[in-house]
This record gives sequence, structure tokens and C-alpha cells, in this order.
Amino acid sequence: MIEARHLRVLRAVARQGSFSAAARELGLTQPAISQQMKALEKSVGTPLVVRVGRGVALSEAGRVLAEHAAGVLAGLAAAEDAVAGIAGLHAGRLRLVSFPTASATLVPAAVAALRAQAPGVQVSLTEAEPPASIGLLRAAECELVLAFRYPAPSEPEDWSDLAVTRLRRDPLVAVLPERHPLAGAPELPDLAALAAEPWIAGCPQCRGHLADLCEAAGFAPRIDFATDDYPAVLGLVAAGLGVAVLPRLALSATRADGVAVVPLAAGMSREIVALTLPDLGRVPAVALMVEKLKGL
Repeated sequence: MIEARHLRVLRAVARQGSFSAAARELGLTQPAISQQMKALEKSVGTPLVVRVGRGVALSEAGRVLAEHAAGVLAGLAAAEDAVAGIAGLHAGRLRLVSFPTASATLVPAAVAALRAQAPGVQVSLTEAEPPASIGLLRAAECELVLAFRYPAPSEPEDWSDLAVTRLRRDPLVAVLPERHPLAGAPELPDLAALAAEPWIAGCPQCRGHLADLCEAAGFAPRIDFATDDYPAVLGLVAAGLGVAVLPRLALSATRADGVAVVPLAAGMSREIVALTLPDLGRVPAVALMVEKLKGL
């Protein structure tokens, strides 16, 4: 196998015309130059230098290899510079996939903080809900995913192969028409008081968790409308067509005119996390973005 260090020695020998002069140029000993040249000749299977008086000259094979070595070493130097730029956060890219609520609330501040510290890193954003976003990560279509999950008894997705960073708890709130009898309540300890109401449900994961909460409260919700568009949910609630349970973060990104927001008992929440592949977690741009997200 041809090694880059052997090619550097070959080019030094070609320039200097002797092993001793090449050794001085590279800061090595003459025996070290001789050993590396022998190793290179063994790799290619043919002599690369010939003795000429007190010095050496390249054989025909040596001249061909030296000509190609220039491009190989230049390409390697460029690659080393590019990798150094990525490692030093002077270059590189970060493909981020986020669910829409986080895209509107968490991502802008985190990306701005990252760009202020590492302006050379290019960040792209794609929106997707879990589990689709997790599939993109496992398929190497992105480096970092913002996702959420609900506590048991909902069926959690298996993330055992991923590096999981917990970012925050996102409390759930009841969203009621502003004229609803419970609109002024300080808190709902459970959802039993809303058992007779028509419901507006969200994304599939949210609908599953809503069913779990209602079951725990002793009833099955009558879901009249289902949409993962939060403005649509709020519009339906404001029109008096039902009640809903939403993450509080969703209300930070959406106008809530015509509705009343009532906190639910402590512990009713979802967990927002950053996910990446274990090896990608050591990439500086990924680690920096996770750091910025944790700091929000």
C-alpha cells in the first residue's frame, strides 16, 4: 500500500537528487529516507531510483509516480484543510430535521446562537414529525433531529440505537372555547370534567396520548375533528366545535384568539429531545447545536 509519507519522501528525493539532501529538507535521518524509499519500492514492485555518481535519479517508474504524487498530495492537503475547518467549526454543514412547533419556537434562537459562534457552518432545516424524522436520521439524510415523545402508557418508539439529549418538558394544556364554563378554572386535575365534550385531536402521536389521558380519567373521547395543524385546532375550538389538549409550546407559535387556556395537572406533558446517531454526536457542529438547544 502506498502511503502519503512515502510519496513526500519520493518528491523530496526527486527535488534534491540525493537521500542525504532529502533528509535535510524533511528533517529526517538519511537511514529513515532510505528505509521509506525501500518500503515504497516494495509496495509498487519496481525500483524507483537509480544511483548516479554520488546521488540518485528517478527511474521511469519513479518519474511517473512522482508526477502523480503531486496531485495526490495536493488533494490530501485540501482534504486535511477541509476536515480541519469542519473540526474547528470554520466550515461544514448541519442538516436539522424538526417538528413544526419546535421549528417556530426553538430552532430560530438555537441556529442564531450557533451562527454567531460558528458562522462558517451551514445549517439547513427540514420539517417532519416523528417517527418519519427518525427514519431520516437512521437513513443518514440528516445529522440531528428534534422530536417529542409522550410518557407511558403510550407506546414509545425504540430509540436505543440513538444518542438522546433531553431538552425540556412541554406541559399540556386544555384549550376551551372562551365562553366555556371551565374557561376560568386555575387547573384541571384530569380530563373527566370534559368527558361529555366533542374533541379536536392532533397528530397521530398526540391522538394516542389523548386517548391514554382520557382512559385514565374514565372515558373515551368523542373525536369530531382531527388535524395536526394547530391554527386549525384553535379555530375549531374558538368556533365552539369542541375542546382540545395541546402542548404549551404550540401556543407560543400560534395566535390563540377566542379560546381559553387552562393548565392541566403537573406531570401531563411531553418530552422534547434532540436525537442523533452516536458517532455523529462527536461532530463539533452537531455537539454545538445540541448545546445551544439545551441553553434555551
